[in-house]
Amino acid sequence: MGNVYLTREGYEKLHKELEYLKNTKRREIAKQLEFARSLGDLRENAEYDSAKQAQALLEKKIAEMEQSLSQVSILDDKKIDKDKAYLGAKVSLKDMDSGEEIVYMLVNQQEADISQNKISISSPVGKAILGHKLNDAIELEVPAGALRYKITKITR
Repeated sequence: MGNVYLTREGYEKLHKELEYLKNTKRREIAKQLEFARSLGDLRENAEYDSAKQAQALLEKKIAEMEQSLSQVSILDDKKIDKDKAYLGAKVSLKDMDSGEEIVYMLVNQQEADISQNKISISSPVGKAILGHKLNDAIELEVPAGALRYKITKITR
């Protein structure tokens, strides 16, 4: 799979989520299993089946997160060109049609959170912005139609 590049903040967030799943969520599911066992016959026990399925899904998610985190490289802002829109950059865009200003932070897919204006570099807008510099005009097609932006600011 290769290295997964994350910002320090993204790495910390994923690490905290993994610790929550391993320490808190595992205990919750263990309690559910214990309760389901106390109900008696396990052959026709829907609560037990549900808890076992939840446990399997949780363990799969933990394994996937551990695998991802083992391949993480944390971005070093000192080694990244500050004049171009790369992973970890906050990019201010001006919509050429409406004049509206939008600020996005370019992040890896694992960190993406549109409610915090963090967009993945693998998303259509993220791909279009990636590698561009200040005052570049960007045009892209999305399902909603054509978008035209101008990069007005890039910060780290």
